[in-house]
Amino acid sequence: MLPRTLEPEVMDTADDAADYDAMDHSQVNRAFVDDLLAAWNARPHETDGPVRIFDAGTGTARIPIELLSREIAAHVVAADAAASMLELARRNVERAGFADRIEPVLRDCKALPETDGWFDIVMSNSIVHHIPEPAAVLAECWRVLRPGGLLFIRDLFRPEDVATLNRLVQQYAGDANAHQQQLFRKSLHAALTVDEVRDLLRPLHIPGDAVQATSDRHWTLVAWKPT
Repeated sequence: MLPRTLEPEVMDTADDAADYDAMDHSQVNRAFVDDLLAAWNARPHETDGPVRIFDAGTGTARIPIELLSREIAAHVVAADAAASMLELARRNVERAGFADRIEPVLRDCKALPETDGWFDIVMSNSIVHHIPEPAAVLAECWRVLRPGGLLFIRDLFRPEDVATLNRLVQQYAGDANAHQQQLFRKSLHAALTVDEVRDLLRPLHIPGDAVQATSDRHWTLVAWKPT
């Protein structure tokens, strides 16, 4: 197994943000939203008004935009620690016509200001691998989720060897520029294994089988907070 090699926690240069936003994540984002909505709609639930959603590590807000394009009645707090990402997020949100329903905010997701149990859904795509000690982020996501709410997190998992890593970079970023390929390569190196994620969930009393490998490079956590 490759050792974990950390990358910067915050992608806060203008070049990083621009190259990240320019990469074609549309298929991955659609799959994320498809799977999130399938999980949410699989159980009956009652909410007082629009569904309150927290997106941890929103980047440039492409997933909240994709989600609200599905006609779900929701308000999304879209949080990121990178000001450069949020600048692009605000532009993307305004361009999509969702400025009144998606709220990009500067947040350290290891220490959130929201009260316990505030959100109906907490979601995140690809924040965990950025965090040197991800337990704090997972704990905060769980804390701000209401009883009966849905925690839905997806991220990369670390390949077993360099050959697999190189194959994934070529397969999924082969047409990208050199900087974009390097961003993806570093993310794979920094990712956790499924077993490492399960170890982090144990103190939160989230069953280990709530997280599964769901593609050749992603794990997904689907957990309902007990009422």
